[in-house]
Amino acid sequence: MPDIKFLELLSKDYPNIKAATAEIINLSAILALPKGTEYFLSDLHGEHEAFIHMLKSASGTIKTKIDEHYGGVLSDSDREDLAALIYNPQAELARRRKNEADFNKWCMTVLHRLVTICQSVSTKYTRSKVRRMLPKYLDYAMDELLHADDEENRLHYYNAIIKTIVESGIADDFIIEMADAISNLAVDHLHIIGDIFDRGAHPDTILDFLMDYHDVDFQWGNHDIVWMGAATGNWACIANILRMNISYNNFDMLEYGYGINLRPLASFAEKVYGDDPCQFFQPHILEKNEYDQIEEPLAAKMHKAIAICQFKVEGQRIKAHPEYHLENRLILDKINWENGTVEIDGTVYELRDTNFPTVDPENPYALTEEEEEMMNALEASVLNSEKLQKHIRFLYSHGALYKRVNGNLLYHGCIPMTEDGDFELVELNGEAFKGKALMDYLDSEVRNAYFSPDESGEVGRMGDLMWYLWLGGNSPLFGKAKMTTFERLFIADKAAHKEPTRPYYKLIKERGPCEKILMEFGLDPHRSKILNGHVPVKIKDGESPIKGGGLLYVIDGGISKAYQKQTGIAGYTFIFNSRFMALAQHKPYQPLQPDGTQEFQSPEVKTVEVLPERMMVIDTDQGRELTEQVENMKRLVEAYRKGILKERY
Repeated sequence: MPDIKFLELLSKDYPNIKAATAEIINLSAILALPKGTEYFLSDLHGEHEAFIHMLKSASGTIKTKIDEHYGGVLSDSDREDLAALIYNPQAELARRRKNEADFNKWCMTVLHRLVTICQSVSTKYTRSKVRRMLPKYLDYAMDELLHADDEENRLHYYNAIIKTIVESGIADDFIIEMADAISNLAVDHLHIIGDIFDRGAHPDTILDFLMDYHDVDFQWGNHDIVWMGAATGNWACIANILRMNISYNNFDMLEYGYGINLRPLASFAEKVYGDDPCQFFQPHILEKNEYDQIEEPLAAKMHKAIAICQFKVEGQRIKAHPEYHLENRLILDKINWENGTVEIDGTVYELRDTNFPTVDPENPYALTEEEEEMMNALEASVLNSEKLQKHIRFLYSHGALYKRVNGNLLYHGCIPMTEDGDFELVELNGEAFKGKALMDYLDSEVRNAYFSPDESGEVGRMGDLMWYLWLGGNSPLFGKAKMTTFERLFIADKAAHKEPTRPYYKLIKERGPCEKILMEFGLDPHRSKILNGHVPVKIKDGESPIKGGGLLYVIDGGISKAYQKQTGIAGYTFIFNSRFMALAQHKPYQPLQPDGTQEFQSPEVKTVEVLPERMMVIDTDQGRELTEQVENMKRLVEAYRKGILKERY
């Protein structure tokens, strides 16, 4: 029997046998339900519209439900319209209000259809859980509609509710809330396997959306960790996030989304690089800014200015941390200033840009006084961004370097391994780690970097570690031998741009190394999978996302527009429900058109494994926790019956 003190605490919530046995019944009922559907996505890279659509559509599941219920009843066009209403109810309502001759009649019709779909997606849940996911001010009416039956009196009651909703003028709100409920109920739990930030325009919008989401966790990617490092005030990380997002023209997100004041950088760049065309620093424009329309020539100057600062502060960090083994990234001191060349890894390359007005050849990694002032101002702006800091705390509270869930192992990049297939021994802070021990150590250090008190003296060291995780050769988040940012900007020879991947990516093609990784993390290779992101899968070239004989799935399929030419598709969703595992292969997202129409293309969903028997809640991690709670409640009942504890009424 549990410790009497524990039972006394439990008795405060369950003061008698009736209360305890009622909870046993409730928990046992939940254990008998089918497992909820898990969705796994990775490498969102700021593509807010495409990502939110994937969730609103449940990666094609909602369209499948519509076809199941209305395939022989509604035309293809009507089923597409019903799907569009669920995916983007505000836009579809605006279009219908404009085009429908009898808008109220249309509302009555679609409300009936929405109730049917909502009933379908809610069958795996208890009635109380469904009600908790409904808006408070409408939960009673929605609950009644969802649980009406075919008995004549109940149908009259059901129809009366819908009629009252329309006549009361709240049909729009009710339809929007019902559509959101359908989307939320279709996805029981969401796993984001890294890289919310960079390239795409609005990671801030993604995080705003996810902070209100019912159940989500993150496995940090290298693009997340560099933002998390920046939020500690680390200059190398700050320079990287600004360079990356200025290079993709993401000024709305930086200045309006996060309130980072870029005026010091703009003023400095205009002054120092005013006569420099900065030809090779022109921004990639995937989306135009709505509020902060920086002219391209100024954006290019800002890009070059922050890039030079990045190379300087990174050089300082490399020299301060010989254990990182990043000496081959010390490049500014390898420039031959007389003939405009640079030597990298024994090869001499011609520089295509030789204007370095702030670099002192005698001390190339020293910031000028103006650069120092600018970096101080940028650091203050990042540290004082309330919204950014709120988002970073959310990533910490809901995230980790890896996760084991329902028999599966989730991580973004890789597990460092040698060419022979052993786990790589990585030296950090005077200690050496490998495999799971390395991941656990790094997870702890990343948390300490943000939450340690400033006066501890450890924040700077651990902030540097987060920068290392962004680009280090043995970083499990990066997985490449080197990051060739300097080469891509200053050297025309594409041979210098290559970033060789670590042995892990060759090894995982075979089953043996994947089994080894699963066992290292305490998982059974016969029942478990690895879900991995980071490296875009080049489907158009015949590459498969399925590795290791079906043990590992790489689910970076190119949600980011920047990668869709490489992959040939627009992202993956891995789906794990009570009956099977599936991969949804997405097509490029089509934005809302000026006339209010929007084309939604359903993904191609392929079942990759059928479970031998239906998986119930009792078979999951949650089920094990609930089973333990049931056992504790039974012991509490026993303590009441034996008189060890007195019942209260």
